[in-house]
Amino acid sequence: MRVVVVGATGNVGTSVIRALEADESVTSIVGVARRLPGWRPGRTEWVKADVVTSDLAQIFDGAAAVVHLAWLFQPTRDATVTWRANVLGSVRVFQAVAQAGVPALVHASSVGAYSPGPKEVPVDETWPTHGYPGAAYGREKAYVERMLDVFEHDNPGVRVVRMRPGFIFQRPAATEQRRLFAGPLLPRRLVKPGRIPFVPDIPGLKLQILHAEDAAEAYRLAVTKPVTGPFNLAAEPVLDPGALAELLGTRTVPVPTGVARAAVAAGWHLRLIPAAPGLLELALRIPLMNVDRARHVLGWTPRHSAPDAIKALLEGVHDGAGMDTPPLAPDSGTRRLREFATGMGGRSRV
Repeated sequence: MRVVVVGATGNVGTSVIRALEADESVTSIVGVARRLPGWRPGRTEWVKADVVTSDLAQIFDGAAAVVHLAWLFQPTRDATVTWRANVLGSVRVFQAVAQAGVPALVHASSVGAYSPGPKEVPVDETWPTHGYPGAAYGREKAYVERMLDVFEHDNPGVRVVRMRPGFIFQRPAATEQRRLFAGPLLPRRLVKPGRIPFVPDIPGLKLQILHAEDAAEAYRLAVTKPVTGPFNLAAEPVLDPGALAELLGTRTVPVPTGVARAAVAAGWHLRLIPAAPGLLELALRIPLMNVDRARHVLGWTPRHSAPDAIKALLEGVHDGAGMDTPPLAPDSGTRRLREFATGMGGRSRV
């Protein structure tokens, strides 16, 4: 089985490559990325390509499955760049799958594609996927879901799987996530249990998290098993501010939603953080997900708990961890200076 992984050098992509490499039924892997990595796993061939401009059908020719993971989180200050890469790029991936006659497509959607929903009763995969329009991430994930609806209608012979994971963490991707969402002003030496002064207790903040290794296993199963449709992915337990404070060895401080909104908006507008204010709104509005379908149909059970994934993230941020791929490059003083130069969310590459 030949599998092409688009967006293979990031948080999820590197983990998917490792999971596929360990599967004997996968005979060859093609990793597609805009910038080639120094990392060289055994059976993976690297191809430099951009989903917006490259001839993807040629790359997909002969593949048994395409896993589409490519996604830009930055620049948050120029939504046309992320729209072009995430939406138009995804459409080009889908078109190339059809043109090359690939029989299976596994697409990385997200909990962020879901319409606002409840925080008390988890929703299944039938919950509407119209996103939250106030966040570019939610708008783009939801729009791609609609384009995938069209693709499925027009290409009934292609087996399509949609993954809708919660927040995905692992140690090697911690520095990337610090760059994307917190920025260079975060003192990494303080990111350690017992050193964080408090966790803001924002009403309605509940997070579903999973480790990248568990996300990758779900993708491997989706590639190798004859399944179709969407799958929610998350580990237990659901984490609220109280659970996070206990995990971090600190206390909670009540923060009204309006104050939290204003603080994030001020930080973004003052170019102190790269994460746009809409991401907080998205986190407060997304529903909790029921993952029974992934367990029963996909046969997926996460090996890591949600606290395990958080601990891996914190340890990675504290240590400046990374990998030899452009998105996951480890922390350094030079890279932090370049982050300042890009204007905190103003450009996509640092």
